[in-house]
Amino acid sequence: MPHWTNTQTDVSIYYEESGSGFPLLLLPPGGLNAAIGVWQRTAFAAPQVFSRHYRVIAIDERNAGASTGPVDADRPWDCYADDHLGLMNHLGIERFHVLGCCIGCSHALNLVRLAPERVTAAVLEQPVGIDDGNRTTMPNLWVEWAAQMQKKHPGIDRAQLETFGKRMWGGDFVLSVTREWLATCQTPLLVLPGIDAPHPTAIGREVAALAPNAQSIEPWKEPASLIPSIIERIRQFLDAHTPV
Repeated sequence: MPHWTNTQTDVSIYYEESGSGFPLLLLPPGGLNAAIGVWQRTAFAAPQVFSRHYRVIAIDERNAGASTGPVDADRPWDCYADDHLGLMNHLGIERFHVLGCCIGCSHALNLVRLAPERVTAAVLEQPVGIDDGNRTTMPNLWVEWAAQMQKKHPGIDRAQLETFGKRMWGGDFVLSVTREWLATCQTPLLVLPGIDAPHPTAIGREVAALAPNAQSIEPWKEPASLIPSIIERIRQFLDAHTPV
């Protein structure tokens, strides 16, 4: 089981590599339990689908699946980006595409914000976000995760988990970046808006409308017969932005 370990921060990130070609980092769905296995419950299993065309790097996020690390309540979103960039440095990868799903979209956008020179293009599959329809439920998504963390790590500080969770989920829009920043983002984006409460259609559409170099696809998830053509359109988008 391959892990990248940062001994300075006590982080261990489990990852899987497959395929060949230009690197594609997959940031999984699943909230604070985002892990490689969750891809199998999505519209298409990205690790298998895209390893036919790219060097795919799939990961378990910190404290999900087989990955571990401290709960950084001071830098909740940015600590994940540290993990992503640290792993890519470890693999000797300077520039790469990103495909995120659900919370992975928010991680992808934050990664673009922090390292725009490294992310060549990003695909955002059903971005998670806060709107009027889920404002009373989404900010509490950390509670169950915190209970799970306490079972796995009995000595962990509940107050630290609560602070972390509220800072992760207590914001607005896509949680990790602001509308103002997104309006300045020059990285090419392909947005597949969601169609349910955790992944509001309006949020995905707003992301596509705000970003100067964004395009979107609707419908894409239903009916299921659309999926093969959607996968091909994602591949075409990534190929179009693959550096020579």
